[in-house]
Amino acid sequence: MPEGHTIHRLAKDYATAFAAGQAPFVTSPQGKFADAAALLTGTPLTRTEAHGKHLFLGFGAAEPAEWVHIHLGLFGKVTFGKTPAPPPTDTVRLRLANDTAYVDLRGPTTCALITDPEKQAIHDRLGPDPLRPDADPRAAYRRVSRSRSTIAALLMDQKVIAGVGNVYRAEVLFRHGIDPYRPGRDLTPTEWDAIWHDLTDLMREGVRNNRIDTVRPEHTPEAMGRPPRVDDHGGEVYVYRRANQSCHLCGDAIRTADLAARNLFWCPTCQRKP
Repeated sequence: MPEGHTIHRLAKDYATAFAAGQAPFVTSPQGKFADAAALLTGTPLTRTEAHGKHLFLGFGAAEPAEWVHIHLGLFGKVTFGKTPAPPPTDTVRLRLANDTAYVDLRGPTTCALITDPEKQAIHDRLGPDPLRPDADPRAAYRRVSRSRSTIAALLMDQKVIAGVGNVYRAEVLFRHGIDPYRPGRDLTPTEWDAIWHDLTDLMREGVRNNRIDTVRPEHTPEAMGRPPRVDDHGGEVYVYRRANQSCHLCGDAIRTADLAARNLFWCPTCQRKP
């Protein structure tokens, strides 16, 4: 499932392609979004927005009253291209097109036309997003500091903090030497502030580069004289998907375990229990 930086990047890409130009032609070749597409076609796309792993496309006036809510889930894909667009396949849930660009959405968990109040209800159930200007890290810490759940589980709880996925979860805990099994209530405000600000910086970098890189400059392959990472996900990381490989810092073997139905990765030496 894409992490939050990918959704914020998509919001920017949709805006670049459509928000400043003519009203897009909206279709649903698959048919599951056909009625809503017919209502929207010819209406300007005036705003794009992300909150965690949720994407919102606002149509209409400067303060949109209608929004397309998209959640990619595990299988959703978005493809941008230049016009003329090729004939769409019958797997395309939503296509936006104008004279210069088109974008196809396939396989999302959610693609629905919603109102402003319905959109607000989605925001209300999500935790603060480090990439949003309205985010309040103190709201997230209030939940963390009252919880017996592990900090690793809390970082993946979208009601606590929105947009963090498995990669950022593993990597930020390593970068701060925090045992992933520590209860949230044992985390100090100083530790939480450091995690939050680091996530903000890392995820902003992810938006800019459209990939996740978490190693510090002194730990890059060039700086350490080691081979670069070879992985479908790309990006240089410390522990994510490096089970049984040597830690870049201490040489111990990276461990993995199942936590909340996701694979957790950590270094038992660099992330010792306090």
